[in-house]
Amino acid sequence: MLLGQRARIRRGVGFVRHLERTQHVNQKAARYCLFRDYSQECLPELQEFPGRAGLAGAAAAGGVGLSERPSAPAVTEGNPKIDGIQKSKFSTSEAITPYKVSPTITTTMNCRLTSTGLRVAAVGSAFPNHYYSQDVIQQALKRHWAHALEKPNVIDRLYTRVGVDGRHLALPIEQYDELTRWGQNNNAWIEVAEELGEKALCRALVRAGLSTQDLNALFFVSITGIASPSIDARLINRMGLPVNLKRIPIFGLGCVGGAAGIARAADYVRAFPDHTAAVLAVELCSLTWQREDLSVANLISSGLFGDGAAAVVVTGSEKGQRGPEVLATRSSFYPGTEDVMGWDISEKGFRIVLSPDVPAMVHRHLREDVDQFLDDNGLRRADIDSWIMHTGGPKVLEAMQHALQLPEGTLDVSWESLHRVGNLSSVSVLLVLEDVILRRRPATGSYSLLAAMGPGFCAELVLLRW
Repeated sequence: MLLGQRARIRRGVGFVRHLERTQHVNQKAARYCLFRDYSQECLPELQEFPGRAGLAGAAAAGGVGLSERPSAPAVTEGNPKIDGIQKSKFSTSEAITPYKVSPTITTTMNCRLTSTGLRVAAVGSAFPNHYYSQDVIQQALKRHWAHALEKPNVIDRLYTRVGVDGRHLALPIEQYDELTRWGQNNNAWIEVAEELGEKALCRALVRAGLSTQDLNALFFVSITGIASPSIDARLINRMGLPVNLKRIPIFGLGCVGGAAGIARAADYVRAFPDHTAAVLAVELCSLTWQREDLSVANLISSGLFGDGAAAVVVTGSEKGQRGPEVLATRSSFYPGTEDVMGWDISEKGFRIVLSPDVPAMVHRHLREDVDQFLDDNGLRRADIDSWIMHTGGPKVLEAMQHALQLPEGTLDVSWESLHRVGNLSSVSVLLVLEDVILRRRPATGSYSLLAAMGPGFCAELVLLRW
C-alpha cells in the first residue's frame, strides 16, 4: 500500500515537472490544483483513465479533502415511494390550472448526430461544511415564525411535502438570526461563493487532468447574490487563473442556469475548438431567506432550497478529451410567463416568486419541446438511455415523468439528489450529471438528455452521447 502511494506521488510530481519543462504552466499554477485539498473524491474516476492515476495520486497526497456529501439513500426500483414521500399519480384535472399558451421561441445548436467533438470532460462539486437534517432546519425556522403564524404546524405540513431529508447551509444555522440586512447576506454570499467556487472548479479541473492555466473561458452562473467585480474575477486573483481568461458572468437564469451554462460553453468551444471552457454555478439559497415573508411560496422555498456549487469542464474538438459528447442544444422561451418564477427585489433582498403553475408549465411545454428537439436530431424519446433532469421538487419531477411518459425509476438519480441536498437552483442539474458520470455511466454510444426549466419561463435542453 505504501509503495503504491509513493508511486502515485512520484507520477504526480513527474506530471508537474513535465508541465514545467514544456512551459505549459508556471510552477505555481502547475501545483495549484494537484496538491490542494480538493481531489480526494476524484480518485475512483481518475483511476479509470489511463495515464491519470499519477495525477490522482499526487492530488491525494495533498491533504484532507472536502466535506463529504451524505450517502445516497437506497431506492427500490419500481417503488412509488421515494425518500418517504408518496408520489401521486399526475392528473391533468388536478395538477394543471388554466394558463395562457403563447408560441414558444426556440434557438438551437443542431448536429443531426454528426460528431461534434465537444466534450464534457469533468464535473466537480463542493458544499459548505454545515449540513443539517430537515428536522433541525424546520425546528429552527418554526421557532422564528411561530409567533407570527396563526397555525405554526403549517410548516410541518409543507416541509413533509418537499422531499428533502437534509441540506447544506452556507453558515452555521445559529448565525442566520444575526443577518438583519441584505448587505450582510450578500457579503456572506461573496465570501462563501469564492470558497466553494474555488473548490468546485479545482475539483473539476483535476478530474479532467487539466490545470488552472488550461482554461480559456469561465462562465459563472448564480442567482442568489451579486458582486462587482464578479466572482469569476475574484477567482482569477484567488486561484491564479489566466489573466487573459474570457469571463462571462450570468445572473437571472435561476434553475435553468446550469443547463444553459453547458449550452453556452458548448457554443464557445464550437467556435474555438482548441479551447477549454468551464461553467461554474454557485447557489447559496439560504442567504436569500426572507424572515418576515409569511407567504406560502417563501415557506416552501425555505424548506426546499439548499446551498452548494458545481463546475463543468467543456472542451473543444481539438483537445482530445474523453467524456460525454455535446451533440446539440436548444433554448426555449415561453412569452408572457414572467410571473411564474423569479425574484421580487427590494431593499430587503430577494423575495421568492414561485407560482403553483410551475408543474402545469412543465406538463404543457416539456414534451413538445423535447420531441421536436429529438426529431430535429433524428431521435425519439425511446432512443434516450438516461434522463438528467433538474431536481425542481416532487411536483416538478412528477410532472416531468408524466409529460415525457417515462417508466417508473427513470428519474431516480434526480429524486435521490433532491432527497440528499435539496434543490440547489442552477447547481442541481450539474449534481445529477456528476452522479451519472461517476456512478451510473451509460453504455458507450448511448444518448442522454439533460434538461432544466426556470425563470422566464424557459427551458434548456442538451443532447449528450457517451
